[in-house]
Amino acid sequence: MGKPKFYDFCVHAAPDGENTVGEMASLARHFGYSGFALTNHSDKLPKTRPLLPEADGFEVFRGIELVEENPSKLHGMIGKFRSNVDVLIVHGGSEAVNRAAVENPRVDILNHPSFDRSSGLNQVLAKAAAENGVAIGLNLRPLLHSRGSRRIRLLSDLGANLDLARKYDVSLALTSDAMSCFDLRAPREMLALAEVCGLEESEALEALSTVPERILAKNRPGPGIIREGVEVLEEEDFF
Repeated sequence: MGKPKFYDFCVHAAPDGENTVGEMASLARHFGYSGFALTNHSDKLPKTRPLLPEADGFEVFRGIELVEENPSKLHGMIGKFRSNVDVLIVHGGSEAVNRAAVENPRVDILNHPSFDRSSGLNQVLAKAAAENGVAIGLNLRPLLHSRGSRRIRLLSDLGANLDLARKYDVSLALTSDAMSCFDLRAPREMLALAEVCGLEESEALEALSTVPERILAKNRPGPGIIREGVEVLEEEDFF
């Protein structure tokens, strides 16, 4: 068995995040990743997107994190963006949005599902996620930036969703959710943090390697694979 390849499938660059995609990619490559998905929020897309300079052995995949509270409009956005990205994430946070995400097989990952006093998932939604191949994102940035009761709540929600994922065989995607270079973590650190949060070593490895590869296999061949060179994407490329 060969050495696993690691992918961070939720990274935000300027203007959504603080650093350019080139800066983020350079650091991620230095940390030992094989690639990451650039998943700026849908309400923070630039008109043009400068992309990665030449970098052997590292890929940046075109992605998006959809932000929409209306489930009907969300389904329309999924249809509009799906063919133009390699990784499609829905930013959850309500029962209606979470349900719309996990019931749509064109969605790759549901991020931030928790809301109010709920972890965001239940048996019905977990079953739907498993049936439709929608992974649940385990995002480390909120945990690392929280303290006290807020962190306790996040860990509790993560534990509840982890139990459901195990019970119903739901895929997990371990990501940094980085908004700057300071949020990026090396794969070894990501795996260690995931284990502290309750994942087994094999679960953490799958969430950082196997699940991203499975998403790529499902969505490729297709547009948006950025290899060597520099490319500029016009805003209309997303529509």
